[in-house]
Amino acid sequence: MTTGRVTEQATKTLFAHVSVLTREVAEWLQPEPGKRYLDGTVGGGGHAEEILIRSSPDGRVLGLDRDNEAIIAAEERLHRFGQRFMARRASFVEAKDVLAEIGWEAIDGVLLDLGLSSHQIDTPDRGFSFRASTRLDMRMDRRQSLDAYRIVNSYPADELERIFRDYGEEPSARRLAQAIVDERGRRAIQSAEELAGIIQAVKRGGRRDHHPATQVFQALRIAVNQELQHLESFMERGFEILRPKARMAVISFHSLEDRIVKRAFHKWSRACICPPRALRCQCGWSQKVKLLSKKPIVPSADEIHSNPRARSAKLRVVERI
Repeated sequence: MTTGRVTEQATKTLFAHVSVLTREVAEWLQPEPGKRYLDGTVGGGGHAEEILIRSSPDGRVLGLDRDNEAIIAAEERLHRFGQRFMARRASFVEAKDVLAEIGWEAIDGVLLDLGLSSHQIDTPDRGFSFRASTRLDMRMDRRQSLDAYRIVNSYPADELERIFRDYGEEPSARRLAQAIVDERGRRAIQSAEELAGIIQAVKRGGRRDHHPATQVFQALRIAVNQELQHLESFMERGFEILRPKARMAVISFHSLEDRIVKRAFHKWSRACICPPRALRCQCGWSQKVKLLSKKPIVPSADEIHSNPRARSAKLRVVERI
């Protein structure tokens, strides 16, 4: 488990990121004084800051993130709140263990913001941007060995095709996988910029409402960071860390994430999960939450205008019973 506190000297860190749906998250979580909250993807600390302000004077927030740069930035931003904010370098899938470590048996609210930060996208050496000329990377936790360079330059064509199809919903998955294998047979594909160029050449003449490499880059990022596996794991029994009446808010940015969250919340809200044709209930399940948002909450037109990266965000909320 990776829950050790960050010990590096937190020098001034530039971590530019505008949190999405901040007002809506705070209004649905309803932070109150004296209560404890988990921001499982703390990023630059924007959502955590709003929760701390609204739970003044003594509400507390635990922030988790796999990205060490995010942890340092959040600690800098939220320094004025003193011991009301604490951060750990860990994935939200480890939340139960981290909470046990710090002595929090349960919490009064949880937020997961599943999107990339603007800092990660805009920092060239992170390798998330189509224009990055540095080594292919895409790791959120830079301690791990698997990166996008390794996937692109060593995975067989059929596995690349599966990743592009399943994680990126890319209709040209087979052609793109083969083009990558052909190119790396001549020389290693070093950078995100090189990879984007290969994809553009294959998809020339296609739709232009987004960059041709968008879906492949999404798929690689998900594969590198095991994002869907982490989310699936957390959504199995994430309700267990909530006190009665506590709320969980999850912001997703693409259909694969939203589908996992929607399916889990629906399961948690049911009184029985036996097959429809079962003559009597034998599952032993009981309702865990009530759905507060029957449909996802989306950003306003004003927010999308000021922050175009918010346009695909969807917020879903449940309350523990």
